[in-house]
Amino acid sequence: MILTVRDPVVREFLLAFWKIHILHHAGERGVYGQWMLEELDHHGYRLSPGTLYPILARMAARGWLRSSEPARSRGPRVYRLTPRGREVLGQIRSALGELYHEASASTPAADGRTTLPQTVLPPPQTRRQRAQGVRSKRLPAVGQSKPGPVAR
Repeated sequence: MILTVRDPVVREFLLAFWKIHILHHAGERGVYGQWMLEELDHHGYRLSPGTLYPILARMAARGWLRSSEPARSRGPRVYRLTPRGREVLGQIRSALGELYHEASASTPAADGRTTLPQTVLPPPQTRRQRAQGVRSKRLPAVGQSKPGPVAR
């Protein structure tokens, strides 16, 4: 079965990913709509302004982002992370870390707990990296300084 962004289940999960990206980048330096569209596209998510701007408005209404009036009449509205947004992002990062460790567990131990793989796989490549033939480097395993063998 082929899933598209029009699939409501897939869209619901992608919406969460997009919001995490927005919170992350708004915390780094602030974001504006066109830049965020390009950043998400860089990661393989193609959004229309009609999808992104309502997301930004909802996130601002929830108190996660604060927007500033443009310096020029046609300048971009910059969205920055608020203290509440920073708190939400911290909770998300914690939950993602826990989920990653749980989902990456490889084998059950004698006590019924799961053990983690010895290596961390590289992040997936972006469309741009694939087009340029760039290969992701393996990340070092937990506690290692050099990349280890890829877990299969």
